[in-house]
Amino acid sequence: MDYIHLNEMEFYGYHGALPEETELGQRFRVTVSLATNLEEAGKTDDLDKTVNYAEVYQLCKEIVEGEPKKLIEAVAENIAGNLLNCYSNKVTGVRVVLIKPDPPIAGHYASVSVDITRGNFK
Repeated sequence: MDYIHLNEMEFYGYHGALPEETELGQRFRVTVSLATNLEEAGKTDDLDKTVNYAEVYQLCKEIVEGEPKKLIEAVAENIAGNLLNCYSNKVTGVRVVLIKPDPPIAGHYASVSVDITRGNFK
């Protein structure tokens, strides 16, 4: 199995359970990994034989910067489901890591995140 990774895409969204999160918004970082077969793309140098990274970026951007959710779990699930649906003919599985670098939680930590895998991701 081969993989395409889009690492630490950064967006600004309004997700969160607290009122200030949905009013002020915050940064989110997203890493997406797509399980696919890249052999034909590698041999033919043909974009149609792979997944267009710009399209994946745009889909993630629209979701993260779109309709607010209370949970980052819901945002990650939305990204994973849409990617599997949009690229069902090329992608067998997807992994989404969604990082909330600055949640309004008292304490010292680097970030909070969710990491989900959907489909056949070996």
